[in-house]
Amino acid sequence: MEWTGARYADKPTVEGRTWIDAPPERVWAVVSDIALMPAMSRELQSVEWLDGADGPSVGARFVGHSRHEAFGEWSTTSHVIECEPDAVLAWAVEDPAAPAAIWRFRLRSRDGGTELSEWMQLGPGRSGLSVAIDTMPDKEQKIVFVRLREFERGIASTLEQIKKRAEA
Repeated sequence: MEWTGARYADKPTVEGRTWIDAPPERVWAVVSDIALMPAMSRELQSVEWLDGADGPSVGARFVGHSRHEAFGEWSTTSHVIECEPDAVLAWAVEDPAAPAAIWRFRLRSRDGGTELSEWMQLGPGRSGLSVAIDTMPDKEQKIVFVRLREFERGIASTLEQIKKRAEA
């Protein structure tokens, strides 16, 4: 796991990667099926495509419903900003011009299987974390650190579950 940034304005990131004993096409089938994501996440409870979309393509939108013990329940609309089958899937949360977060999966054929990375960036747009920082500005670095650690654990778990599904 790698992560950067200590302040929200720095657009901190976290990234994890794994090698999967399956071709990119099989890994892509799991990564691009957003309906599977709630089963692989502690926070994400449900997700559905909007505007008649039934899969990822640049410009497609989906809504995700999440829950966190410290933040409560919320919903966000995400916009697919990169989509290259068997290679990359990325989405911006809320406003693509100033997203609350960006999430990206990258797939790369390697050693007879697939190297899969999951990366996310906080900000620069406002999010629920911004509200916590507004309330306790002197604790901003700790708030960001704790949230990045949560994302780090979530990414590790998601990658492990994608690996199990794709190798099955």
